[in-house]
Amino acid sequence: MHSATAAERIESRAAVHRVMCRYMELCDVPSVAFSEEELASLFTPDAVWEGIGAEYAHKFGTRRGRPEIVGMLTAYLPPNTHFRGNVHLLGNAQIEVDGPEAQGRWIMQQLSRYEDGSAELLVARITAECEVRGGTARIKHFTTEKLFVTRLDEATRLLESNGKRT
Repeated sequence: MHSATAAERIESRAAVHRVMCRYMELCDVPSVAFSEEELASLFTPDAVWEGIGAEYAHKFGTRRGRPEIVGMLTAYLPPNTHFRGNVHLLGNAQIEVDGPEAQGRWIMQQLSRYEDGSAELLVARITAECEVRGGTARIKHFTTEKLFVTRLDEATRLLESNGKRT
């Protein structure tokens, strides 16, 4: 185990927090100043991105290396029309640091409106193993596992129809 000072551990946790928040922000639609190069730079050259669990292992599989990861992610982002709007919220962060290595776990909420007008709320468990060097974290191994999903367009219609009865 690497002996790091408390300040170094705090700085590393902050670096991991920043890389994960920026990753989620770049995957939002619309994104603020999206750049494929910046998205790629958030990962180590040999990074692994994978969907785990019954649904996501099948849907996303395993992607290896920056080009494959960025190619998969950008297939969901403009100019592709998959999302009309999409926002990611991270919570319940648990980040452990051991020298230049860090591992984090989060619960992610994703609110999405699709091109066809449908909308959903999705909750997933995210884990990320990161490499931290010079105050910058890069993702080495990212996993996502779907925990919960509900359609929001149906809920909106139900609320609207309930409002008409009163």
